Amino acid sequence: MTSDTIRLDAVGDAVEDDTQPYIPAAKPESFTRTWEPEYEQPIGEYVPPKPISFRPNSRLQELKRKLVSGPEKQYYKLTERGSGKLQAAIFLSFLVVLISAGVTVLDALGMIRPERMKLLVFSQFLAMLISALLGSFQLIDGVADLAKKRFSLNSLLVFTFIACVADGIVCLRLLKVPCCAAFSLQVTMSLWSSYHVHTSQLNQLDTLRKATSLDGVVAEKEYHDGLPGYLRTEGRVEDFMDTYTEITGPEKMLSIYAFIALLVSIAVGITAGVLHGASFGVRVLAVTLLAAMPATIFITVTRPFAILGRRLYKLGTVLCGWHGIKALCSKAVFPVTHDDLFPAGTVKLNGVKFFSDREPDQTVAYATALICADNGGLVPLFTQLLDSRNGMHYTARDYRTYEEGGIGAVVNGEEVLAGSLSFLEKMGVEIPEGIRVGHAVCVAVSGELCGLFAVVYEKVRETAAGVTTLCSYRGLNPVLVSGDFMLREGFLRSRFGNNVKKILTPEFEVREELRKKQPREDAFCLLLTTKPGLAPVAYGVSGARAFRTASLLGGIIHIVGGALGIGMMLALAILGAGYLLTPTNLFLYELIWMIPGLLITEWTRAI
Repeated sequence: MTSDTIRLDAVGDAVEDDTQPYIPAAKPESFTRTWEPEYEQPIGEYVPPKPISFRPNSRLQELKRKLVSGPEKQYYKLTERGSGKLQAAIFLSFLVVLISAGVTVLDALGMIRPERMKLLVFSQFLAMLISALLGSFQLIDGVADLAKKRFSLNSLLVFTFIACVADGIVCLRLLKVPCCAAFSLQVTMSLWSSYHVHTSQLNQLDTLRKATSLDGVVAEKEYHDGLPGYLRTEGRVEDFMDTYTEITGPEKMLSIYAFIALLVSIAVGITAGVLHGASFGVRVLAVTLLAAMPATIFITVTRPFAILGRRLYKLGTVLCGWHGIKALCSKAVFPVTHDDLFPAGTVKLNGVKFFSDREPDQTVAYATALICADNGGLVPLFTQLLDSRNGMHYTARDYRTYEEGGIGAVVNGEEVLAGSLSFLEKMGVEIPEGIRVGHAVCVAVSGELCGLFAVVYEKVRETAAGVTTLCSYRGLNPVLVSGDFMLREGFLRSRFGNNVKKILTPEFEVREELRKKQPREDAFCLLLTTKPGLAPVAYGVSGARAFRTASLLGGIIHIVGGALGIGMMLALAILGAGYLLTPTNLFLYELIWMIPGLLITEWTRAI
């Protein structure tokens, strides 16, 4: 029997204490299993995502950190080492050369009395030892290269010094003048070469440590017509630090020649000693080693690079070692944009003239929409003009370019054309008589001339020099990648002269494809620039080509001169013509080969 009695005491308690939480009645087990969802992980408290912090200087801070740990650190090391002692050694060694050469000439003219001959020979021998003392670091470097199983010009200088000392001892006994002047001249050139290396590295490191921005140039394979292109990208300090002290190709070539020259000179000396006695063989060995190295062979690589480095230092450009130089000398194209030819602030609006009964603001709005579709260098100019008039922004449709040098599109349902007056005439637009303008953007709407915007393109001297430099080297062609319809061959020639005839101006569709190409992220930087503009990059590319030509040509000429000197010494050794192996003749031979050597090292001054 079911009870109908209901207890109200629990309900009363609940009413009196309304702070008790509400506890719903438990549902049947089957109901819970049916409707309660099962989660793989429990739902926790909602945590909003952290806002992304905007740090506009993060890249600059990262760049500065790399510059401080790399170029700036090495710069201060070179600065502490200094170049004062090296300069003093060069001056004193050159003074020894002058004194030795003067004494040698006096002896050749017979102006030295016989009783003073012994003093003369001893003084020359002592002067040679003084030159060796001044160039002791060069000799130490030569020995260090041998210890590293590497043969260099300084290594050959070490063997030359040993042979000259042996010859000087023989000369003291026979009262003959030793070859002091020629040896001192070679020591002087070797010291000068070290000074060039020091100043070049100092300029490069100083350029980078002062940088506030860093851009690089990389090579992209098959960029245009199967040729690689030099594209600009963000620079990397590591690409310079890993390569700026590497040995160049001409230096390797000269090192190989120096080792061969040593072996051949020893063979010539032995031949002379067997045929005409040991003392004659020692003299031939010393003279042959000196003749095998024209004095300017020491600076045939370092001096052109030092001259180029001073020029690039002013432009804020550094080359990334021999790897970068060699890559910059291949046959390639160089993309040029509107901003390269006409930097910001050089394109200005000189005046506006409106035609027809159309509202001027509408003409400006239509012209701006068409110019923005062209995406050239005139976009900021027309956009600023439209905003200043509080005009309406339209979107151009069916954009197209014409071979005659103009563009067209549909704006707000109307056909709009822009270009020169001659272009509009060819398109059937009626042009009023008496209109004369140099460079202007003429706009026609629905076949009617509505506006003429006079534009002034100012020529920047540095930009013009950069364009001329790029166009002056064989195998290097600038290619225009800007979509600006105004940049035609005739217009460029009127602004930059006939030097721009090498600039390639492909179709607008090709330009758009070239502009979209981006370099690989892991591409090696061939050069780095710390200043904006076309000139720093252009002079870097042309400078690399000039240096490679000068160093290779200089190396070949000095090798020919050295080989010719060895051949002459071999002939004199076989004939036993010791009367021709005089210090005067040897010194004159060195001076003769210094003329082409110094001229070739000036090659990079003309970039």
